[in-house]
Amino acid sequence: MSEKEVLARRFEEHRSHLRAVAYRMLGSLSEAEDAVQEAWLKLNRSDATAVENLGGWLTTVVGRVCLDMLRSRGTRREDPLHDQDGQVRLPDPIVSRADGLDPEQEILLADSVGIALMVVLDTLAPAERLAFVLHDLFAVPFDEIAPVLGRSAATTRQLASRARRRVQGAAPAPDPDRARLRAIVDAFLTASRGGDFDALVAVLDPDVVARSDGGTLRPSLLRRGAAEVASQAIAFARFAEAARAALVNGVPGVVAMAEGRPLSVMAFTIRDGRITALDILTDPERLARIDPSVLDG
Repeated sequence: MSEKEVLARRFEEHRSHLRAVAYRMLGSLSEAEDAVQEAWLKLNRSDATAVENLGGWLTTVVGRVCLDMLRSRGTRREDPLHDQDGQVRLPDPIVSRADGLDPEQEILLADSVGIALMVVLDTLAPAERLAFVLHDLFAVPFDEIAPVLGRSAATTRQLASRARRRVQGAAPAPDPDRARLRAIVDAFLTASRGGDFDALVAVLDPDVVARSDGGTLRPSLLRRGAAEVASQAIAFARFAEAARAALVNGVPGVVAMAEGRPLSVMAFTIRDGRITALDILTDPERLARIDPSVLDG
């Protein structure tokens, strides 16, 4: 086996981990793949024999690539519900069967990376996001993150702490009881299909937020409050009619299907038995990237 083949095999051993890092940094599966590929190119241009800890080296390289990609996006979103153009922009969902994740998805979604967390991560400044993701989610020491940011370890620690406070306030860890969450999602769908306004309001948090990302081809929608979200759910009952149970980022959600293709993906954030956020992806371009076969038992 050639030296290059050996290096490629060693890189492949870390690919799943690197995709997980990049997904948390970028919220985009396609951009995450690009970042991982860039790390491979950088490794090929480097003296790999001088790298003592290849996994750690690759993690920081991917972090630096993602940092540059985030900075190139321009103005970050102060409001997690809108980008600078007023459009709702949701992170890419990871869709799997209702009964569980495959091993690759388990790695990608370790640490309960629900849609709620990904939405909050999008509100962080790039440096905050890097410090939080690498340290809090992947246990990279601050003295290894600091050179990537060009900051001191102490400043890097402060960036992670600031990000942590924001995340803890807005994105609590999902309830691990999937059966309980599924029952709440099913109650929402049943009420939507039946046009039962009161039953919908009962399952929604009074301050619930519903946001729909239609991409460039369809309008974005944003609704706040149980009454308004319930009315919207009844108006779009066709999605509930076509709903198929799934896990969305490891949490019970639904995928509406039409002619064997995803029509929408609905992710639910549930706290204390009520739905606090409903995130709906209706962007045809990103829905087309979802393989319907992942929902097959």
